[in-house]
Amino acid sequence: MRYTASAKLFAAGTALFAFSSPALALDGNDLVKKLNAALNAQNGMGIVAGSITVDGSDVTLADSRFEMGNGQESLPLGTIELEGVEEDAGAYTVETMSFDNIDFAKDGIAITAQDLSVSGMRIPADPNGDTLDALMFYEEATAGAMEVKFDGKTAASIGSSKMTSELSDDKKSMKFDVRVADIKADLSTIEEPQARQTVADLGISDISGNISMVGSWDVVPGTLAIEEYAFDFGNIGRLNMAFSLSGYTLDFLRSLNEAAKKAEANANDEQAQQAAGLAMLGLIQQLSFNSAEIRFDDDGITTKALDVTAKKQGTTGDQLAQMIKAMAPMMLAQYNMPELQKSLTDALNAYLDDPGSFTISAKPEKSVAVPTIMGAAMAAPNTIPQILGVNVTAND
Repeated sequence: MRYTASAKLFAAGTALFAFSSPALALDGNDLVKKLNAALNAQNGMGIVAGSITVDGSDVTLADSRFEMGNGQESLPLGTIELEGVEEDAGAYTVETMSFDNIDFAKDGIAITAQDLSVSGMRIPADPNGDTLDALMFYEEATAGAMEVKFDGKTAASIGSSKMTSELSDDKKSMKFDVRVADIKADLSTIEEPQARQTVADLGISDISGNISMVGSWDVVPGTLAIEEYAFDFGNIGRLNMAFSLSGYTLDFLRSLNEAAKKAEANANDEQAQQAAGLAMLGLIQQLSFNSAEIRFDDDGITTKALDVTAKKQGTTGDQLAQMIKAMAPMMLAQYNMPELQKSLTDALNAYLDDPGSFTISAKPEKSVAVPTIMGAAMAAPNTIPQILGVNVTAND
């Protein structure tokens, strides 16, 4: 798909809406400065307003835009209305923030988004604190219909989006919930020939479904737990991913962002890219693995995929399934992981006989430091399943 050119603009606009917070203070310059600091902007990135108007506790940003830096084209945002703005010890709270509808078009690509708003927002006085007060926060963000068109034809759309956050009383942990509903995509817009043919063979001309994410973050130990990150599409299935990590602290997050920015700022400098990569690798070693799970609930795609693949090989879907069941144990035996081999083989057999659900989980008895995992992967990769407590099940 010709998504590449518009992806950065669309992602910037979506990120701006989801995490955005242009809570202008009654001192417009101070507010914009703190807003961009909270957005962790650098290299020319951030909110720019043509004019700032204050009327009591209401603030208006007119002719605003989001500058993406590094010479990239800005994303026009129009007028941003902020109501119920209050300043408290250098921080700002905003009761509601609303955006103009987005209507962007260039080079045959058109993006529209309606009814964007955020409520219960707080912009920090200092983004370098050690509690969640140092981060931009909102209680709820919503969006209406969004649509992407190529040459006048709708390629993808979203019916509605809603994101909620809840901060603990001690401001050291938070819960979040994201719901993106009525997602639709026209797969006929795919331009890559092989992918287009595969989609045609599967008989899927379009897809529709929902995305959801539920999780929590405890700042002090840095425990980030994603309980649900699900992609649920009709006639395909539901893919849900869950994981828990420790060590994801505010300091870790800031350092990771800084390393990413340096890499982006020196995209054409090979030595700088290598240095940034090493920096990120060093940061990742501060994390510990708690658990993870990937589960797929089939809604018809498995049988279709077997039939399509089998047809290319001159056989049937049932025969191909039997071939996979016969070959799997021999292929897995070379890795010397007997316990994983058994659970994976049993699960694969059950799933191919009657596609229902397929689950891969990793639940060690206690947290495992990332350096331990990396060391085992290099020295004795066959021990990884035991270290992480990996198990595979089907139709449960």
